[in-house]
This record gives sequence, structure tokens and C-alpha cells, in this order.
Amino acid sequence: MLIQEKIAFYLEDIETPIGRIINLIITGLVLLSSAIFVAETYKIPELLKERLDILENGILLIFVVEYFLRFWCAKEKRKYFFSLYSIIDLITILPFLIGSANTGFLRIFRWFRILRLIRFMGRKTIFGYVSSEDSAIFTRILFTLFSIIFVYSGLIYQVEHSINSQAYGTFLDAVYFSVSTITTAGLGDITPVSQLGRFLTVLMLFTGIVLIPWQLGDLVKRLVKTADQSAQAEIVCLGCGLARHDLDAQFCKVCGTLLRSPPSPSLPSSQPAQQ
Repeated sequence: MLIQEKIAFYLEDIETPIGRIINLIITGLVLLSSAIFVAETYKIPELLKERLDILENGILLIFVVEYFLRFWCAKEKRKYFFSLYSIIDLITILPFLIGSANTGFLRIFRWFRILRLIRFMGRKTIFGYVSSEDSAIFTRILFTLFSIIFVYSGLIYQVEHSINSQAYGTFLDAVYFSVSTITTAGLGDITPVSQLGRFLTVLMLFTGIVLIPWQLGDLVKRLVKTADQSAQAEIVCLGCGLARHDLDAQFCKVCGTLLRSPPSPSLPSSQPAQQ
């Protein structure tokens, strides 16, 4: 196996111990970097802030190396470059590529890093297999909701904090605003004052309106399908081999073959002859 194929295999593999460890490390770094972003919105000692910045730059460098390894190993580089995963990865390392991780405008892109976990939202994850398709859909719904709140809270905080620090003092203030907005509670005690902040709020609402009902629709269709299947019995057709039919079916719904003989009419019992 060529070195490119081996690297590509371990970056995507979650079955072998090496592949699972690599992907667990990547997941852990994504979560750690997100936690650093949140911590930096609070008042922390200057020394701790400097150390967190160093750690964040180290994580960013690892993600840059990972991105170029994935690009180098891709067989169809053009197709990979325009794929969803590549675009998300590219956005998260944009500060490094442009030349500064501390420029105010560029720091806004770091909140997208949590979206890198989309890779692990399938039925097969680094933590094992999701037990059923229903659970997989439910997991995606929760992740979608969490991602919308986390990303937009970070973006709105980044935009509003410098001009409205009293309302958006910490990340939690931005989360409070996002949750009250996306749930249509509309408490109104915290509102964005900048045009960009208001635009992000509108965008957040449209994102929630589109993505969450769409995935809920998948879950509802799955539940309806499961209910339909539970109302069927394992009756195998001798003609075409179809195994599932309605409980009261007498003929195959595909080929019309008789599935079961109709009940024979009961014969009247003979009365004993009277002497």
C-alpha cells in the first residue's frame, strides 16, 4: 500500500485501533479548541489566556497539516476541494492561511470548527454503531440544533461584544439570546444593535426553520414506516418470495398467488337418530 493510500485510510478508518485513535484525537482537539473559544469570552488571568492562545495555535497548526494531508491523499483533488468536508476544514484554518490567527475579523471563522464533527454523524461512529436508524436521525437532529446554537452564538458574540459588551458580556449571554430567539420565545431583554448582528439573527432563524423540520420529517417518515412494518406478518409468498404481507391478506400483493386457504365452512354436526 502506498503511503498516500495508507494515510488516507487511517484518516477515514474507525475500525482499526490506529484509525480510531487518530479520529478520537481529531474529535478531542475540535472539542478542546471550542472550549478554549468559550473560555476566552470570560475574564481569565492574563497568563492563562496566553497559554490558551499558544494551545489554540498548536491545535490550529495540527488542523492545517491534517487538511493538506487529506488534500494530498485525495484521488480526485478538484472534487475533494469543493466537497462539504473540505470547505468546512478550509474555513476553520483560514486565519492561518491568511497569516494571522488574532485578527478580529478572522477570529470569527473559528466558531465553525465544531462543524468538523459532521464526519461522525453517520450510523457508524468512532464510539461504535448507532443502534438503529431512528437513533441516528435523532442524533443528527440534536447535533444540528447544538451546532446552530453554538456557531451563531459565537458569531453574534464576536460581532456584538465590542459594541454592546453590557448585553453580550460572555458566550453564555449569546447562547441565551440564540436559544430564546430560535425557540421563538422572543424575551427581548438582549437584542443585537449592529446591522451584522441583526443579519446573523435572521440567518440563524432561517437556518433553524430549514434544517430542523427537514430532519424531523425524516424521523417522522421513519416512524411511520416502522409502524407500517409492525402491522405486517411474515407470510412468505410461494410465487414470488415476498415475505411481508398485511395480517388479513389472502393473496400476494405483487403476484396474486394465494397465501392461505380460505377457512372451510364448518359442516353441521349430524344429530343422532332418534329411536
